[in-house]
Amino acid sequence: MHMTGYQCINCGATLAVDFDGYVCPTCKGNLDVQYDYDTIRAALEKGDPFGGARQDQFKYLPFLPIQSVESAPPVRVGATPLYPVPRLGAVAGLNNLYLKDEGLNPSASFKDRASALILARARETGVQVVCGASTGNAGSSMACMAASAEMPCVVFVPEKAPPAKIAQLLIYGAKVMAVRGTYDDAFDLCAKVCAAKGWFNRNTGFNPFTREGKKTSSFEICEQLDWKAPDRVIVPTGDGNIISGIWKGMKDLYAVGLIDQLPRIDCAQAEGSAAITHAVHRLREYGKTPLGVDWRSVSIEPVSADTVADSISVDDPRDGMAALRAVIESGGQAVTASDEEILSAIKDVARNSGVFVEPSCACAWACLRKLAEEGRVEKDERIVCLMTGSGLKDIQNARKVAGEPTVIDPDLDAALAALG
Repeated sequence: MHMTGYQCINCGATLAVDFDGYVCPTCKGNLDVQYDYDTIRAALEKGDPFGGARQDQFKYLPFLPIQSVESAPPVRVGATPLYPVPRLGAVAGLNNLYLKDEGLNPSASFKDRASALILARARETGVQVVCGASTGNAGSSMACMAASAEMPCVVFVPEKAPPAKIAQLLIYGAKVMAVRGTYDDAFDLCAKVCAAKGWFNRNTGFNPFTREGKKTSSFEICEQLDWKAPDRVIVPTGDGNIISGIWKGMKDLYAVGLIDQLPRIDCAQAEGSAAITHAVHRLREYGKTPLGVDWRSVSIEPVSADTVADSISVDDPRDGMAALRAVIESGGQAVTASDEEILSAIKDVARNSGVFVEPSCACAWACLRKLAEEGRVEKDERIVCLMTGSGLKDIQNARKVAGEPTVIDPDLDAALAALG
């Protein structure tokens, strides 16, 4: 294992590799896992280190904070397709658009990347129970990974989480606690229970290893593009952990010379849940550049989230500072889409690419289309739009824009008449 310790994203404090907490003991900021890039680079120079028995996200073991792939869950996580989608790109005048379809992970969500890594880390450190809070996807993902490896799992969700996601949690055998309140209420209660019982807290934007699992999507994107980084990646963003993971993965590859440039990382948010976008705009209004930001003095103001995109509906983004840094440091943009634009985008993506996505992913396309229409991206840029979850997660919202079937009598004449 090439992990060397931790660094606080807020204050820059460093911690030893044997630190057994979750957040910075100095300022309570989130932690970033550190690696010995010189050793990784030397291993790369000796040959292909990614050709082992696992050909999913665990093939990138040199960049992961675990000792062996033997601790990984048996199900395939990652190795998701990167589709060129010229017809969808043409809708916005873009010539080199790709979709990274993360809905093909075992629980139909990007969150499997984090949960699989959390499970591996938990098994190597002797954890008995994993626990987390979720709006649905992270929880069903953790339940899926835990079921595959016979690990007890407890998940706290808001009472109004989508029924399809609750069904996944229950069918995998997780103990589900439906909290009368918001995701933030579930998050806080989960943390208290984990502290009281000594359980391994999987919470996004709290456990530093979630970002380490999510960054593997960046590795795949660049490998699928023949080890060339895209010009930009647009990421649906709620608590901020996915976008910070995508940036972390790109920086890892750049640090060891596997890619020769870093992409811009764009933050796509729903208008009703845009705390990170607001923070990006405030920093730039003051003319701040990455070198001019004292991150210890930066704060992100919570919002009262209200959006159809439940997977990115967050009042107080728990990994917001890392997300904010990803956008600012990469020179990316932060954009919002209305619920109406998000719902319309579900249909756009499906009918022009064949990929059925939930509202959070549709938000990424809606925001990218807006950037293109405003002339804020170049038509020939190579752009990856991250699709983080299957549309089967939220059929109710898809039906709002899908239309209705044509009802006919069961005879040939009726069918031909209806078809025209």
